[in-house]
Amino acid sequence: MAFIARAGLRSRVLAHLRPARFYSVENKAGVVVGVYDSDGKETLSDGAQQVNTESSGNLSRLLQYGGAVKKGKSRVLYGVSETFPVVAVVGLGPAEKAEEVLEERDEAKEAVRAAVAAGCRSLEEAGMSRIQVDPCGDAEAAAEGAHLVTFKYQELKAKKKPVPTIECLVKDNESWIRGAVLAEGQNVARRLMETPANILTPTNFAQEAVNSLEGLGVEVLVRGYEWAKERNMNAFLSVTRGSVEPPVFLELTYRGADYTEKPLAIVGKGVTFDTGGISLKPSANMDKMRADMGGAACTIGSLLVAASLRLPINIKGFIPLCENMPGGSATKPGDVVVASNGKSIQIDNTDAEGRLILADALHYASQHKPRAMIDMATLTGAMAVALGAGATGVFSNSSILWQLMHRAGATSGDRVWRMPLWKHYSSQVTDCHLADINNQAKDKPAGGSCSAAAFLKEFVTCDHWMHLDIAGVMENKDEVPYLGKGMSGRPTRTVAHFAELLAQGEGGI
Repeated sequence: MAFIARAGLRSRVLAHLRPARFYSVENKAGVVVGVYDSDGKETLSDGAQQVNTESSGNLSRLLQYGGAVKKGKSRVLYGVSETFPVVAVVGLGPAEKAEEVLEERDEAKEAVRAAVAAGCRSLEEAGMSRIQVDPCGDAEAAAEGAHLVTFKYQELKAKKKPVPTIECLVKDNESWIRGAVLAEGQNVARRLMETPANILTPTNFAQEAVNSLEGLGVEVLVRGYEWAKERNMNAFLSVTRGSVEPPVFLELTYRGADYTEKPLAIVGKGVTFDTGGISLKPSANMDKMRADMGGAACTIGSLLVAASLRLPINIKGFIPLCENMPGGSATKPGDVVVASNGKSIQIDNTDAEGRLILADALHYASQHKPRAMIDMATLTGAMAVALGAGATGVFSNSSILWQLMHRAGATSGDRVWRMPLWKHYSSQVTDCHLADINNQAKDKPAGGSCSAAAFLKEFVTCDHWMHLDIAGVMENKDEVPYLGKGMSGRPTRTVAHFAELLAQGEGGI
C-alpha cells in the first residue's frame, strides 16, 4: 500500500514536476531516458520508445554509434528531434534483474536511481536548466535518483550554480511524487548537516524544525535549560556546560492516526558541534563535526516525509540539542552525574557525549509508552571502521524491529546491518569504579560501537527499541552514485519506509 502526498505539498510538487509540451535548445531543456541490456542488444524503455516514436526513429539511429550504454552510465545525444533536442540515454542493465541475495537490497530500484542520476548529472553539466525524466519502470526510484543527485548546498556562496528543474516525462505520476517527497526528506537532512555550526546553533536548529514541519501539521515544542533541569536531565546538561550556546530539547508530534494509538518514538542526537570537550579531538577534520547532529537532522527529514505522505501513524520525535565545547565550566573526565532515570554515570571520556544526551532523551521518550522506539546518532567512530559507508549499524532488543528495518533498507537501497547487543558488552560499561555506569568501556577501544549501544540500553524500558549508529554513513565521498560529495542525510528514506511498514500494521506491534 502506498500513501500519496498531502494536498498542499502535492500541489507544490506538481507545480515543479509537470512537464511542458515542447522544448527548445533556447529553453535549455533535456530529457533522460533508459535502455535495457537484453543479451547484448539494447531495448528501449517506455519513455525512450516515446521519444523514439516522436523523433521518427532518430533516437534508435543515433544510439547505433558509440556502442552499448553501460549500466549506470549516460550518453548525451544532440539533435534527436525538435521536441527533444538533447537526450541523455542511461543504461539500466538487464530488464530482468538476477536476484543478488548477498546484496540485501532491491537491485532493480537501485539501478534506476543510479542510472537516472547519471543522466541528470550529464544534462546538468551540459547546461540544461530543465530536465524531464523517464520513470524507467520505477517512477519512485527515478524521482529519488534525480532529486538527490541535483541537490546542492550553496546557500553561503556568492556565485551559485544553477539548479535544474526536474520533471517527470509522465504527467501527474503519483509514484514520482512519492519519490520526490522521499528525496526531499533526505535533502532537508543533508542541508541541516552541511550548515556550519556558527549558523546552525541549537536555537537556530529549533527554528529550522519549526520552519520545516509546522506547515505540515507537526507540532514542535521547544524546551530550554530550566525544563531539562526540572526533569533531572543531568547527563544531557553535563555536555552543555562548556558552551555559551544554551541547550534546547525538541519534542515533535505528528498525529496521523487516532490519538489513542501509541506512537512510534524517534530520538535523534543533536550535537550541533562536537570538539570532544575536555577530551579534545584532533584538529584534522574537526570541521566535519558540524554534522554530529546527523541523527537530529534525519529525524526532521523522516517526520517531514511521514507528514507529507500522510502516513496513518502517530510519531513522537525527541531531539536534545547542544554543543560539546571545552571551557572553564566544562565537564571533566572522572566527573559523576545522575541521569533522569536515577542511574549515576561516571564520565571518563567527554568525547563520548552522544550517549550522555541520548540517555536522558531515551528515558523521557520511554515515559510516553511508545509502540516502538528508535534512535539515530553519529555515535562512534568504531562503526565507521566496522562497516564503512556500506550500511548503518543497528542494535535492537526486538527481532521484529530488525526485520522491518531490514526490509525498509532493502527498499530504499540504504541498507542496515544488525550488530550484537549482548550482556558481554553491558558488562563493559556497568563494571564501574565510581558510579552505576561508565560512559567509556572497560576494554576500550575494542567493540566501541557495541559498548556504546549497551550503554544506551541501560536507559530504555521499551520492549521494541532499536539504536542506529549512523557515524559510518554520515558523509558521502563516492560510495553512493546518486549522492554528491558531502553530508549524506542517511538513513532518512529507510526510516521513512520503516514508519510506513509500521503504519501498515507489519510486525503486529
